[in-house]
Amino acid sequence: MTDLATFATRAVVAGEQDALKDFTERWLTNRRLSEHTRTAYRRDVGMWATWCAQRGINPLQATFLDVNAWGRHLEQPNERTGRPAAPATVARRMSAVSSWYDFLAKLGAVAANPAAVADRPYVDRDHSPTQGFGITDAAAMLTAAAAGDRWIGAAGLAITAVLVDMGVRVSDLCGLDVEHLGHADGHRTMQLLHMKGGKRRTRAMPPAVSKVIDGYLQHRSDREQVSVDQMRGALFLNARGQRIGRHEVYRFVRRLARAAGMPNWEKISPHSFRHAWNTIARQRNADLEDRQHALGHADPRTTQRYDRNRDSLDRDPSFLVAAATSAS
Repeated sequence: MTDLATFATRAVVAGEQDALKDFTERWLTNRRLSEHTRTAYRRDVGMWATWCAQRGINPLQATFLDVNAWGRHLEQPNERTGRPAAPATVARRMSAVSSWYDFLAKLGAVAANPAAVADRPYVDRDHSPTQGFGITDAAAMLTAAAAGDRWIGAAGLAITAVLVDMGVRVSDLCGLDVEHLGHADGHRTMQLLHMKGGKRRTRAMPPAVSKVIDGYLQHRSDREQVSVDQMRGALFLNARGQRIGRHEVYRFVRRLARAAGMPNWEKISPHSFRHAWNTIARQRNADLEDRQHALGHADPRTTQRYDRNRDSLDRDPSFLVAAATSAS
């Protein structure tokens, strides 16, 4: 057993939570993950460790029956929200714990990965629970954003334009710096350096987005008494002058959807904008490959799942076939 495995065993058996957290950080360091994914995995493993501690279970001696029991626990209504975790969420948490155990097994700290054979919930890969919206609602939210927001401040319209017209992930949006804006091949560009899976992407900004961002930067220039060329650091600041955070954007888009008169505003999230972007792009005949690349998806099936209009009866290929056979 390696020194690190011995360290892990001591940490778990002795109940030294700080040491266990330190080991988990070492595990995460060995994975090529975005910071957002690291945060999620850190939370998932922490939930498993807490569940075990509450039941007197040593994680290094846990069996697949224990992992199954944890999975069933996750599927029960949450005490805080009153709602159970979605199947995809439960599956992701169990997957994170499985990866954690794989690392322990490689170190010799456990004989086998108990989560590898655990019973994970079925996840329909063709279905997404994310609430999407269409062109009319997208335009209404841009109009609502132009009216201003007291908590987000001047950045509101620019943030909305990036979400609506570019479908950027909220984590990528919050990580943008002024230095990530540039020019290439006749386009104003935006560099996304912290995409999921460690990907990097340079996106062309539509003129409408460029105009809004330029207006926002000029507003900051006037307020901060510094030229736009001299600006550095976070691109989007909240009303307090701090880098915008993911949770702030979540709350902002809910207020935005409500102000736009959307009846399902309480279900709108920043991720809804990615679904809406993909659906609108598909309706405007954008290629699947181009949409996949822009969204940063590794699998085209994920991009297809984001298309909220994919089940429209109007798109049934039977119409094309019938038209062809009728003409013959």
